[in-house]
Amino acid sequence: MNGYEYSNGYGHDPYANGDTLDLSDDGPRVTIRTLAHNTIDFSIRNTSLALANSLRRAILAEIPTIAIDLVTITTNTSVLADEFIAHRLGLVPLSAKDVDKLQYSRDCDNCTDYCENCSVVLTLDVENRTSDEHIHVFAKDLFLSSQSGYRPHNTLHNSATTDDLPEMGTPICSDEDRNGPLICKLRKGQALKIKAVAKKGIAIEHAKWAPTAAVGFEYDPWNKLRHTQYWYEVDAKEEWPLPEKNGQMEAPPQEGEPFDYNAEPRAFYYNLESIGTMPTDAIFHNGIKVLQQKLASVMTVLKETSDPTQPNEFDNAARGGQSPDMNGMGTAYGGQSAYGGRSAYGGPVGGDIGGMTPGYGGQSAYGAGGMTPGAMPYGNRGY
Repeated sequence: MNGYEYSNGYGHDPYANGDTLDLSDDGPRVTIRTLAHNTIDFSIRNTSLALANSLRRAILAEIPTIAIDLVTITTNTSVLADEFIAHRLGLVPLSAKDVDKLQYSRDCDNCTDYCENCSVVLTLDVENRTSDEHIHVFAKDLFLSSQSGYRPHNTLHNSATTDDLPEMGTPICSDEDRNGPLICKLRKGQALKIKAVAKKGIAIEHAKWAPTAAVGFEYDPWNKLRHTQYWYEVDAKEEWPLPEKNGQMEAPPQEGEPFDYNAEPRAFYYNLESIGTMPTDAIFHNGIKVLQQKLASVMTVLKETSDPTQPNEFDNAARGGQSPDMNGMGTAYGGQSAYGGRSAYGGPVGGDIGGMTPGYGGQSAYGAGGMTPGAMPYGNRGY
């Protein structure tokens, strides 16, 4: 992004220094309209619909966070099944502070299951021994194993910056009582003891890794481009409300104004809501970072497959990004098929099929000879 504008009265301008920003007017510009601990409202101008929508999708599904992925239940005498509790634990929001330092389990060379380099371990051990009242088990009762069962409950979890977040893997308790989500209730004599392993992931694998509750996205609030067809009974103008918020950012259409067939959307409006695992501005910046990394990967692959001096998996750079040849040449079996120098039906690779199938020697599946005999599998007739 080439520039930021900031006008919301939310304290100081976090982008005021502009040290690393290109403030030219010919590139995308971001205007942050409102910013709070769990919501951010901003717009992007001077860009394409494809790029704006790609940023939305990256924010929704490809920002790395941490969530409970493995659950070992030692004791569960509550009324809820083990699977029910495990599902609830997976949806407990956890602090994603310093999550970039954590490896993905699939990339970890130090373990086969989990270790401190690719996971965070939490424990929960609650029992109702004497009380006749139901005990409520909340997310705050989950403790990081590295803290020896102790975590200060006065930590501020409505964090405005990443530095204010609690230690990575700590449950986010953003309600007024700072209890976090309810896991279960225990009556007298019931107990719950578990060990939970939180791992790094993205929401494209599972929604529990999503850093956002919702991402609102809109363009062309006055529908000048007619990308939306309004359903109405008598008069669309009378039955549909005016775009009060984003409509103020663009001029309304004029009566009798001719339709511009070459017009394209150039302004896009976002409203992002965080679940507390990371601040909203961090989610926005991480979304841009993910999109940059994906585009850089595409450019690198295109460069490798188009440079004749660089070896690549296609053995012929001029052919570009296509699948290797089938039927032998260029396959995983070298110059042969999986059946050696012959096809699956006995003939040479790329030549005539031949008169027999490999599984029946000189016969077909229905008898002798290199062709189907007089009797077919359904009798003497084909039907």
